[in-house]
Amino acid sequence: MTVSELINRTDKTAFSFEVLPPLKGTGTASLFGTIDALREFSPEYINITTHRSEYVYVEQGDGSYIRHSVRRRPGTVAVASAIMQRYGIKVVPHVVVSGMTKEDIEYMLLDLQFLGIRDLLVLRGDKAKDDARFVPVKGGYSHATELIGQVNLFNEGKFVDGSPIKNPGAPFSYGVAAYPEKHEEAPNLEFDMQVLKQKQEMGADYAVTQIFYDNRKYFDFVEKAREQGITIPIIPGIKPMAKLSQFNVLPKTFHIDLPEALSKEMERCETDEEVKRLGIEWGVEQCRELMRHGVPSIHFYSMGAVESIREIAKQVY
Repeated sequence: MTVSELINRTDKTAFSFEVLPPLKGTGTASLFGTIDALREFSPEYINITTHRSEYVYVEQGDGSYIRHSVRRRPGTVAVASAIMQRYGIKVVPHVVVSGMTKEDIEYMLLDLQFLGIRDLLVLRGDKAKDDARFVPVKGGYSHATELIGQVNLFNEGKFVDGSPIKNPGAPFSYGVAAYPEKHEEAPNLEFDMQVLKQKQEMGADYAVTQIFYDNRKYFDFVEKAREQGITIPIIPGIKPMAKLSQFNVLPKTFHIDLPEALSKEMERCETDEEVKRLGIEWGVEQCRELMRHGVPSIHFYSMGAVESIREIAKQVY
């Protein structure tokens, strides 16, 4: 079954989470440790991020610098295969525009097809760290909708150049991103909503949201989406607070607002441990309210928050 079929088959709120491929050369111990810590809650699927290459400047002996392209987290497809083999849990690799050419994407789709992986999360991805705005690589795309077009073409049995795929196999099912507080580059939420509707019309089976801490913003977003004719499941994305620094970093990084009640509690915290306890308490209440409203699934972003997610899941699943 695909992700959309899994989350639609029951009234129970599904549990899922996202992992990052290991940093280059660090091995899989941390990755498997995350999954071992959370698999008792019967995740319906695990998302695996894809990260673009970054430019680094390496000093030479004469004092000059040479720019190198470095990919710090390779291995999305290999990690997907390893998780399937080791745990037998459905995997959802991210396929992104960022840093990828059309040919790169095509080869990734072929590799996933060879592995029998049918589920994808289709995203534009982040801009390069030092770029002021998103810039496509030569031979790449600018928008997620263009990537969706290539996946659809592949599903129709055609390569990106239009030539036929002799054995196209089972089509991919895919989800997309949604932003309850709007994408940072969107002029307004209404524009963002039209983009999401376009993704649905192109074939997206569900959407997963950016993190948020105010459930009212999620509920308002879903209500407005339904008014606009968006009918696909919209899965809330949750990341519990765990460090003092996140009070300033998360709103800036993800372009979100913290609700006043959470901000006031954060201001009282003096240590990371206090923030972690607050994050668990807030996360539990967030998830319980979301479940009361019948959300199809709750998706957790695990980076730096595995212990907190485990405590939240103990209380709500």
